[in-house]
Amino acid sequence: MNKQGWRLAAAMAVALSLAACSRGGNEAAEAPPAFTVEHDQIKVPDGSPLRKELIVQPVEMRQVPHAIVFPANVEADPTRTANVLPPLTGKVMELKVGLGDHVTRGQLLAVIDSGDLAQAYADVDKARDALDLAKKTLDRARGVKAAGGNATKDLESAQSGYNQALAEFNRAQTRLTAVGGMQGSAAQRPMQVAAPTSGYITALSVSPGMYVNDATAAMMTISNLDSVWITANVPESDVGQIAKGDKVNAVLSAYPNEVFHGTVSFVNPLLQSDTRRDLVRAVFANADAKLKPNMYANVSIDIPQPAEIFVPESALLMNNDNTSVFVEVAPWTFERRTVDLSYDETGDTRVLKGVKAGDRVIVRGGVLLND
Repeated sequence: MNKQGWRLAAAMAVALSLAACSRGGNEAAEAPPAFTVEHDQIKVPDGSPLRKELIVQPVEMRQVPHAIVFPANVEADPTRTANVLPPLTGKVMELKVGLGDHVTRGQLLAVIDSGDLAQAYADVDKARDALDLAKKTLDRARGVKAAGGNATKDLESAQSGYNQALAEFNRAQTRLTAVGGMQGSAAQRPMQVAAPTSGYITALSVSPGMYVNDATAAMMTISNLDSVWITANVPESDVGQIAKGDKVNAVLSAYPNEVFHGTVSFVNPLLQSDTRRDLVRAVFANADAKLKPNMYANVSIDIPQPAEIFVPESALLMNNDNTSVFVEVAPWTFERRTVDLSYDETGDTRVLKGVKAGDRVIVRGGVLLND
């Protein structure tokens, strides 16, 4: 029943009492008033119709976390994001993927015709040939030495030449592998760029026929979105209450009727100098790819709180400029107490001052006593 309804019920109760008085005789004398006021205490006598309307309950002390809401946005996890760089410069002959495509680790992304790669293959061929020659020279020197026809220094010189040729061959092979080349029969002269990780192509800066002249510039970006960050902008005044591991609930404009759950994984040790806000990041599972980078969200972070008194909102009454409740000090005897409130929480309100645990207050119908 709303406030107007309670006032109407009170008016009806008073009207019934007056009607009973107007009848005169013993009947009027026996009809009790709805309530009486003595020394700031309100008494509801036996037989008053208000006894059926008033509900009294003890107040509780509970330890409930307080949820604070902050604006946020979805971000790809940097630890699950890879920039694909061309191992060498060259011309893009084929582009096998497009923006937004999903790729798997090792999948072919692009084919580049690179003169530098051809040079790397040539270096391996030359180093292999030099190594073969050095090996033959060493074997021949060992044979001559065994027959007594060579000086020791000649064998040592041949051994040194072989060692140097082997080191150069290993270096050439290592460089070829580093730039994406392959060994043996699997070798292919056009450079093949493969995906270093699984995920979605979230950025693409090359096209077929384009020359890749800067080996330090990313050709594309692959982001694994199986889990994402939702980053909240937390004011300086609130950041001290948030810690790693706190529970986070997020609601996005794209899914207004759905709540996503995560935990705080990182609280930035530095505030943003321009906004005086801190970046608080939470990890959210995203197996169905609903959460897309750059989406806006509102996140609610549960802040642990000490045990406090809670009363239902229906128990709170406005009395001039104060908020009060009716506390039962004796059976069906009440007094008004002014209370200091903290904030509402899921239908109940935290009370800082005015009542204590175990006090019995009117939680419904108090408006009938509120004059």
